[in-house]
Amino acid sequence: MTFEIGFVLFVVVAMLICLIKEIARPDFIVFCALAVLLLTGILSPADALRGFSNEGMLTVALLFIVAGAVKQSGMLNHVVTKSMGTGKSPKMSLVQMMVPVSTLSAFLNNTPIVVMFTPVIRKWCKERNISPSKFLIPLSYATIFGGTLTLIGTSTNLVIHGFMLENGMSGFSMFQLAIVSLPAGLLGILYMITIGYKLLPERKTSEEAFDESSREYLSEALIEVDSPLIGRTIEEAGLRNLQGLYLIEVIRNGDRTAPVASFLKLKANDKLIFTGMLSTIVELQNIKGLRVETGTNLKLENLQNGSAALVEAVVSHQSTLIQQTAKESRFRSKYDAGIVAVHRNDERINSKVGEIKLKAGDTLLLLANKDFINRWSNTRDFYLLSQIEDPEIVSPKKSIIAIVTLVMMILLASFNILPMFKAALLAVITLLVTKTISFEGARKYIQFDILLLIACAIGIGIALEQTGAAALIANHFVQITKGAGVIGAIIVVYFLTTLFTEIITNNAAAVLMFPISLAIANQLSVDPMAFFVTIAIAASASFATPIGYQANLIVYGPGGYRFSDYLKIGIPLNILYMIVTVIIVYFVWIF
Repeated sequence: MTFEIGFVLFVVVAMLICLIKEIARPDFIVFCALAVLLLTGILSPADALRGFSNEGMLTVALLFIVAGAVKQSGMLNHVVTKSMGTGKSPKMSLVQMMVPVSTLSAFLNNTPIVVMFTPVIRKWCKERNISPSKFLIPLSYATIFGGTLTLIGTSTNLVIHGFMLENGMSGFSMFQLAIVSLPAGLLGILYMITIGYKLLPERKTSEEAFDESSREYLSEALIEVDSPLIGRTIEEAGLRNLQGLYLIEVIRNGDRTAPVASFLKLKANDKLIFTGMLSTIVELQNIKGLRVETGTNLKLENLQNGSAALVEAVVSHQSTLIQQTAKESRFRSKYDAGIVAVHRNDERINSKVGEIKLKAGDTLLLLANKDFINRWSNTRDFYLLSQIEDPEIVSPKKSIIAIVTLVMMILLASFNILPMFKAALLAVITLLVTKTISFEGARKYIQFDILLLIACAIGIGIALEQTGAAALIANHFVQITKGAGVIGAIIVVYFLTTLFTEIITNNAAAVLMFPISLAIANQLSVDPMAFFVTIAIAASASFATPIGYQANLIVYGPGGYRFSDYLKIGIPLNILYMIVTVIIVYFVWIF
């Protein structure tokens, strides 16, 4: 082993450990790893930056814009809610939901689909007295089934496609992956309406859990008419830094102020609403001129009125809020919203809201202004699980243009009239020229953090290949699976890819496994397409944890799930997908 190989392997292992421990955002960790390889001379600037001009990565950027325009058309919600039917047979409704969602996910990004349909499905379940936890994991899994059907179904497929083009190969055709993923997806749906349905828990959603326990964490106090606090600001009154309580709303003459600014001056008869540990209520009782209201029946709906609304948000993998408290991130002033409660692992965190260190997957209950949802619907910090009241595209003409443009792009790429990149570029130009989407809107939909992660991960993949590290790892795998031959190598590649996907990210897993798989194929003298299809399926088929795939993370808190629920339901599905993939790949590309 040369020094270069050893150093690259050291950097990659260190990167994986940092990703698993979530010490920073994934894109920042991968960027730092690439920077180390560049600064130490392992990679030349040209090679380090090759990921930023990779065709697959650029196609992903263009598809974000196309998907954003289609999402805002508002036509998709109607399709899914209509297809779910009456709910008299929950299992039939499950099929009626999963099939159209999988179909949509084959052509649109998974994440916005899950974000869009989570509140729709919860509302549908609530109206029919069905537990949403029976439908939200299936919603996430349905997008994963669909994402593996086409070249554009998920960014991972396009990243592998871009790598193949860089290596002088033809890349995937539009529906090539469906040879494997269609039978696997159909079996997945069958599993979910039989074994999976029995394993799915019947739990309260985070929304219901927040509501039922509101008396345990909401309290109110009144400013007395002769109070020395009158005329003082919130800050001066000492109400901003209470030990266990967090001021979320002030009610004055029937008007509600939320979130509460530190410079707001108090008046007689102001009613103050606090959230936090009621065991620390003595803090309020010790403040002269502040009367704690006991025996009140304060409920969450009481906090809302014409100007204030309760919103649920799930902290994302890319969030700048991770490992920060609300106080440290200045949440209230940054987002103009107050955190009422935090839900994690099927339970509300019983401590002062402002001092909870947030994690990816935490569900936040926010009290915010009515325009909060529209202003922050595309933030990278959290996924909003409330329906946008004023979608950007309201004109039926623009909605039709968005859908027709998507269909034309798919047809152009499917019949090889244009390469996928050019078809996506033409689609974006069409949307901009017809003013279906604005330049500002287009920029809003591009997820730059994901693009940075992909581009940097490609640079690391190049380092693995150029230094010979990939060939060395491949040689070890070939030796280990010598007795099992090619089929053993496919199983190992699938297993490693799906393991990486569950503990880091799908794109990073695919990029790391590509050079290793290419080297294995060359050493075994077989068609490398077999391994690339295996990687594409394995990198997306993430069912066993809520942290491996964004779609799973989004429904984690809102569905009231526990980590063990994903293991119980997802591991059999992971095994099913692996068996189907290995058998079909072997007989189509190897045998």
